[in-house]
Amino acid sequence: MNFREALLNGGKVITAEVTPPHGTNMEALLHAAELFKPYVHAINVTDNQRALMRMSGLAVCGLLAQRGFEPIFQLTCRDRNLLGLQSELLGARALGIKNVLCLTGDPVAA
Repeated sequence: MNFREALLNGGKVITAEVTPPHGTNMEALLHAAELFKPYVHAINVTDNQRALMRMSGLAVCGLLAQRGFEPIFQLTCRDRNLLGLQSELLGARALGIKNVLCLTGDPVAA
């Protein structure tokens, strides 16, 4: 059962959260995603968690989707203006990312 079906079914929905790497090496993230795959409906991808620079969550979601995962793109407004938010959403749609979780984001002081 995929993420949408699980939500519509009204039963338990299980997701896991991954944090993009500080650089470009995706090996550990993809390994974690593979471990989660049999147990979750979708994988949340954080957006510069704890206000620290990391790889784009949108890029990670796209790479996960290419590998058959159901990503949830976490989009925070902390570091973006309206135009930036709209651009990210259009990019998500173009990559086939259907799940978006919009958040304010951790304060920079965190």
